[in-house]
Amino acid sequence: MATTLIAILIVLLSTHALPDLARYRNFSWLRDWLRGPGDSPAGNVRLRTLLVAGLLVVLTGLIQAALHRHWFGVLELAFMVVVLFFCWGPRDLDTDIESVLKAPDSERRRQAAQLLGEGVSEQAVSYSAAGLIEASFAAALSRRFGVLFWFAVLGPVGALAYRLVQQLARSPAFAEAIGDSRADFERAALIMDWAPAHLLAWSLALVSDFDAIVSAWHDYHRAHGQGYFTLDLGFLAVIARAGVDADVAAGDGGEESVGDPLAELADTQIVLRRALYVWLAVIAVIVLGGWAT
Repeated sequence: MATTLIAILIVLLSTHALPDLARYRNFSWLRDWLRGPGDSPAGNVRLRTLLVAGLLVVLTGLIQAALHRHWFGVLELAFMVVVLFFCWGPRDLDTDIESVLKAPDSERRRQAAQLLGEGVSEQAVSYSAAGLIEASFAAALSRRFGVLFWFAVLGPVGALAYRLVQQLARSPAFAEAIGDSRADFERAALIMDWAPAHLLAWSLALVSDFDAIVSAWHDYHRAHGQGYFTLDLGFLAVIARAGVDADVAAGDGGEESVGDPLAELADTQIVLRRALYVWLAVIAVIVLGGWAT
């Protein structure tokens, strides 16, 4: 687990220190691998997609096992860093948020806001306080917290599996290559998002207004009547808005700043950073406590 924490810190530092490296997070090669004859039956497309994704995950697992505790762990650490960096993002969330905040006019802000939904949702991002908060949290779950959770649990195998499922389920670039099987991957993406989404919700409660978030969470499930153990992750958007609204209202701008897209987006960025620090702190405590090896 200590190696996992070191790998995470290296990736976070390199992401901010060397932002140009993000261009290497490119999955276009996977789309080429998945392409088959244009008239391939749906069953063949699904089977080919599962085989390619499965082989990549198995190969990653074999390399991970082969490097484990050899050469003083240096090669294993290097492999973990490479895989996590490749699976992170692929776009940098802070960069996309800053592009909205620093845009010179409203039209360019609206254009920049669409980057928050890239690779996460095909729906246009609404340039409103609620729309920007929801898009930022959805992007944070997909780009940061989801891959971080599975990397912490399963190592490089978990990170790669999560990113592959996300790409196949939600990237428009793969829509044609995988055909009807995209719905299956969307369900798999929701399953893999369930645990990190709930952990993100609890960490948000710790770093923001606890009462507002828990109340919004309960109200959402009470209104939908589905309980907590479903694949409906819409609660995250609701509690994100509640937490950020409460944060902004308690700030210097007061209630008047609630509903201001830029003020709420800036606070969203701060809240998401705090949540990331909470996750890192928890992993560090696990390492120091010796509860995982």
